[in-house]
Amino acid sequence: MTGGQMADRLAEGVRAVPGILRADLWTVARDPLPRMRWLGRLPHGHVVLFAVLMAWLSMAQFQEPARPGTAQDPVPLIGLVVLEALAVQLALTRPIPAWWLSTAMLLATALSVDDRVPAYVLYPWNYGQIALHTTVLFLLALRVRPRIAAEALILTLLVGVVTSAIATRTHSDGLDEAIVSFTTAVVVGAALRGRRVARNRLVEQEELTAEERARRTLLEERNRIARELHDVVAHHMSVISIQAQVAPHLAENPSDELKENLAGIRQNAVEALAELRRVLGVLRSEDALADGARHAPQPTLDRLDELVGTVRGTGITILTDVTGERRPLPPGVELSAFRIVQEALSNVMRHAPGAEARVELGYQRRGLTVRVVNTAPDRPAPPSPGAGHGLLGMRERAAMLGGELTTGPTPDGGYEVTAVLPAHHPAPSTAATETAEDPV
Repeated sequence: MTGGQMADRLAEGVRAVPGILRADLWTVARDPLPRMRWLGRLPHGHVVLFAVLMAWLSMAQFQEPARPGTAQDPVPLIGLVVLEALAVQLALTRPIPAWWLSTAMLLATALSVDDRVPAYVLYPWNYGQIALHTTVLFLLALRVRPRIAAEALILTLLVGVVTSAIATRTHSDGLDEAIVSFTTAVVVGAALRGRRVARNRLVEQEELTAEERARRTLLEERNRIARELHDVVAHHMSVISIQAQVAPHLAENPSDELKENLAGIRQNAVEALAELRRVLGVLRSEDALADGARHAPQPTLDRLDELVGTVRGTGITILTDVTGERRPLPPGVELSAFRIVQEALSNVMRHAPGAEARVELGYQRRGLTVRVVNTAPDRPAPPSPGAGHGLLGMRERAAMLGGELTTGPTPDGGYEVTAVLPAHHPAPSTAATETAEDPV
């Protein structure tokens, strides 16, 4: 880069400074104190008391006579110092306007006492003023970006340098103390703000991670349900294909049109079955189950006694009760009911050691009611290894069929799971629609 280009860029940067400062520091926006642990223990009344004490200290230093027998006129100074103290209170809600007010009062006070304070009093600002403006800068740095805090610090120090340069008398230099105090306030405030921002971002990231984990869990559960239902659909398609193939042989002298239609039905069923197998291949591409388990038939309520017997073998007392006329239900309902009972009993074994369980099936004309309830555990449950999918999977199965699932604790300290599954699928519910539209 040539010298001319560097000069052009420097000039362009200098021209942009007023616009940057105006955008950063020319605002009266409200910005309350952030919720920080130690700030919660700092009532605003304490800040007001501190401002009053520092204002009194500042006035006491200004009132020291420059020569024996002389004293300062307190009226203008009192007004300036009071406004500077009010800036501290204003900084609790509007830090940038408070900084402007405090800086203006620093300038006005320095100009008004130049020729009237003793040489041994710090100039351009005394200890009280430094303490007040340090508090304003600290409260500012807690809320704004580090660049804005640095701009406020630089402008404050420029005000001090200018007032010291135009002073008409020799004073005790107070800029060194002011520089150390103001810079420390800005650095500490910016560091605390940075830590707070980092913590907030971490919390937001944890929330996003939890949401993503919940979504992934939902998709995994829907994927598993879809695999099972695809097995059921594939079975029905196979039956349709076989029936279409056999039907012409069952009719006496079937017409050519009938044979052609049945052949078309069989061809469509075979093609649909081939497509289902491709879908199953995609769904099972990451399935770690053994091939034998993958191709095992999906369970129905006919295997409920086998399931209950297996759970009883672990030492849990289980009672079963079936009401209504037991009859075959649609395969999806049978499968969902079996899985709900299976998952509910698994939860009893994991989370309610020593409890007794009861499985109830209620056959109604329009569907099936499944209820699994357990008593209170007789000892604490071991810690869970991670977030489970049980309740989520049960809700998905019930919603898929247009049914309802309710879960919750019982008055005696146990837990209850109740599912109402319609035998004939009604209009899809919202959850079921989402499941159908989800590409799992």
